[in-house]
Amino acid sequence: MTTAKVNGLSLFYEEVGEGTPLVFVHEFAGEARSWHLQVRFFARRYRTIAYNARGYPPSDVPEDPKAYSQDQAADDIRGLLDALGIRKAHICGLSMGGYATLHFGLRYPERALSLVVAGAGYGSVPGEREKFRRDVEETARRFERDGMKAVAEFYTKGPTRVQFKDKDPAGWQEFYDMFCAQSAKGHALTMRGVQMSRPSVYELEAAMERMTVPTLIMTGDEDEPCLDPGIFMKRKIPSSGLVVMPKAGHTINLEDPDAFNRAVLDFLTAVDAGRWPLRNPASVSASAILPPEPAKPQPMRQGAPSR
Repeated sequence: MTTAKVNGLSLFYEEVGEGTPLVFVHEFAGEARSWHLQVRFFARRYRTIAYNARGYPPSDVPEDPKAYSQDQAADDIRGLLDALGIRKAHICGLSMGGYATLHFGLRYPERALSLVVAGAGYGSVPGEREKFRRDVEETARRFERDGMKAVAEFYTKGPTRVQFKDKDPAGWQEFYDMFCAQSAKGHALTMRGVQMSRPSVYELEAAMERMTVPTLIMTGDEDEPCLDPGIFMKRKIPSSGLVVMPKAGHTINLEDPDAFNRAVLDFLTAVDAGRWPLRNPASVSASAILPPEPAKPQPMRQGAPSR
């Protein structure tokens, strides 16, 4: 078992392949092995690294609730890069991992070659934030009271997971079994410390408008909680592109692995070739036909010297 010392904790990771580093960051219901279909594909071209977040054995499960937060999740990506001697890497995350990837890009843009932010945004709708927090707290209590298997009976069959179960029952069963084998304590602590407390995607508007790290946003068209936030991120991050996968739910890397891998590969190839530009400002207009109006000159402030 391979572990790295990251921010005072031992994090389990698996590394396959050689070349430019590509780090995979798993979702709440996943772990490093959730990326096995991506590792097999991308290890032919990249140095792939997948790790278990804090709270997910065999990584450490700290008991202090303060050890879990959105900022800490982003810092753990940076800490893993430091531990492995990696200056810059492509970072690919799904759901909880997509949130961590986005925050990593906002906090440490100099460490990111690119970002893949997939299935991120759940709990962001302003009018539904309190309901989201209540649902998270109720689920955390069920982890503590009933354990992983009992929660798995509804969590892995939710409205954004049934697509996976319908398409690939064997793949879904692997996903279910991995989920059941994880730590109820770690999941409860993660839910309260990360999901319940993290900012809405919409609260990150100003920071996203300044970000220039090449970014690919991905979502399933039936992943309702993440669809609108995905479009919002596309509109606000000037270096972003958006892929919406048809007839797809939340677990898109496992549900439709070929389409997911090809979209990510095309993106990484463009970034590595220096062919992923910022959005052309001429593409942003109030009209579908007319070009944007030129910016109006600002009036001279009273008392300002003339030139």
